[in-house]
Amino acid sequence: MPAETTRPADESYEDQEGPRKVARVVLLDPEDRILLLHGHEPGDPADDWWFTPGGGLEGTETREEAALRELAEETGITDVDLGPVLWRRRCSFPFAGRRWDQDEWYYLARTTQTATGATALTELERRSVAGARWWTCQELTRAHETVYPTRLAELLRTLLVEGPPARPLTLDTEIV
Repeated sequence: MPAETTRPADESYEDQEGPRKVARVVLLDPEDRILLLHGHEPGDPADDWWFTPGGGLEGTETREEAALRELAEETGITDVDLGPVLWRRRCSFPFAGRRWDQDEWYYLARTTQTATGATALTELERRSVAGARWWTCQELTRAHETVYPTRLAELLRTLLVEGPPARPLTLDTEIV
C-alpha cells in the first residue's frame, strides 16, 4: 500500500458559480457488496454517517476522471471498471463550519480489489473520515446508521435486481 499523502483542501469550491460539481462512485465487489466510507463532523465523531466515495472536480477534469481519482485517493482502489451514471442528486448540508451545495453524479463501478486504504486525503478528510466498509444490500436495508443518499438501500436493491437505468435517475433534492 502506498504511503498516505495529503492533498490541499478543496478551495476551488469557494470560487465556483452554482453548486459544487461532484462525482461519486457506487462501487460493487464480485459479491455485489457496496463500499461506503464512514464520515463524521470534524471534532465530533458521534455526529456520523456513511457515504459513497467521491468528491469535487479539480481544474478541468471530467466527472469520470474525478470519480476515478477520488476513489483511488479515498480507498486506494484503482482496479475498477467505471460504468454509467446511475443517479443525479442535488444536496445541501452543513459540514465543517460551512454549507455545502452540491450537484452529485453517481457512477456505477465494479472491482475485484476489496482491500482498502486511503492514499491521498485532504486535511479535512483526515479529520472526518474514519474508515471504509463493504455492505451487503441486506445489511444496508437493516442499518440504523445514517446513510447518504438516504434512499441508498432501496436504490441499490433496484440496481441489483433490474440493472442500471437506461438514463440516470434524478433523485430528490436533500437539504439537511
